[in-house]
Amino acid sequence: MNEILLRHRDIKDIGQLAVYRQHEGFDAFKRAVTGMQPDEVTEMVKASGLRGRGGAGFSTGMKWSFIDKNAWPHYVVVNADESEPGTFKDREIMESNPFQFLEGVMLCAYAVGAHSAYIYLRGEFWELAAHLDARIAELEAEGLLGDGLFGSEYGLRIYTHLGAGAYICGEETALLESLEGKLGQPRLRPPFPPSFGLYGKPTIVNNVETLANVPLIVQKGVDWFRGFGTEKSPGTKVFSLSGNVVKPGNYELPLGTTFRELIYTHGGGIMDGRKIKAIMPAGASSSLIVADDKALDTPMDYESVPSVGAMLGSASIIVVDESVSMDWLINKTMHFFQHESCGKCTPCREGTYWMRHLTERIHHNQATWDDVILLQDVASNVKGKCLCALGDFSTEAVISSITRFRGDFEAKVGMPLSAPADAELKEVSN
Repeated sequence: MNEILLRHRDIKDIGQLAVYRQHEGFDAFKRAVTGMQPDEVTEMVKASGLRGRGGAGFSTGMKWSFIDKNAWPHYVVVNADESEPGTFKDREIMESNPFQFLEGVMLCAYAVGAHSAYIYLRGEFWELAAHLDARIAELEAEGLLGDGLFGSEYGLRIYTHLGAGAYICGEETALLESLEGKLGQPRLRPPFPPSFGLYGKPTIVNNVETLANVPLIVQKGVDWFRGFGTEKSPGTKVFSLSGNVVKPGNYELPLGTTFRELIYTHGGGIMDGRKIKAIMPAGASSSLIVADDKALDTPMDYESVPSVGAMLGSASIIVVDESVSMDWLINKTMHFFQHESCGKCTPCREGTYWMRHLTERIHHNQATWDDVILLQDVASNVKGKCLCALGDFSTEAVISSITRFRGDFEAKVGMPLSAPADAELKEVSN
């Protein structure tokens, strides 16, 4: 199939404004501003079934429709923080197909009545911020951004903003706090951003990949977009494939493509001919799936992946082969999450600290089975008790690895299991 989001692989120099415009670039935006009401754009995106590509999978058009029309001004904020280990899709879109992404931002802003849009980039993306600033300046020079667009009363400005390299700012309310110049920590919700967002005003926060879909939906229509993917998960998805795989990279495929096709047909299989052991479908924040035939033949869409014990999330597929012991893997993830916890919630702040210490002891052969049970107990007491999802994310690999790959931990602690420990594992795994 031809790419929808990664069109730079099919169309040479589409990152240049003249080339993008030769391929009907900004026609959708002009059509919207000159011939459609804002609500019509929202309804079109809602009818397309486009779901948020940042991880939650929530209906994009539905989110736009929640914008509070009794409070003004409205803002659009783009989540370009992309800090999840194993995720690198948004960067490629912004670097190589920037105008399609920017047109998506512009269409979103028009649909929700926003005259200012902010692109929040992770702190390490300083070169990319300069790249986008140059593209935005080109659009202003061409009269595609600014005041009185296409002879209408609608005007729009887009700004880039660099974060300070904090993973927590990928959470939308922490992102808004950071954008306001405050410490990047999550807000208590409700209220939600569509009613109380940036500077306390109604705000729509969308991921880069989500918005990059919008121009072609408006240009080619709802039925065209629904021709890809599944009924409940339409469209394509950029899958970031990494880990013990021969050909890591970004692969744009219809939602509903199986793990097996991605890993073996497109990714070239497992390195050095080893056997696949586990799959993390949502980066470091994912549960570990046992990579048996059932899992490999599971469609990668928002409805099917939960049937094998995980969420699709941002579709950052990390492949784990038989050479990897789970104690090593969760030690890696816990170092990351403990470092990135903002410290606002006691369960997350203290829980990630103690989970890291326990995984260290297990990995370095200094633990007993009681430590494994304690690790699982700490994780279960963090889950569901935090302001944002980081606390839950930190527990996913821990709990799933102990319950689904317990042999790795038995080998590591070097002692037989007792009946009470076995019973406790079963209780938690349920």
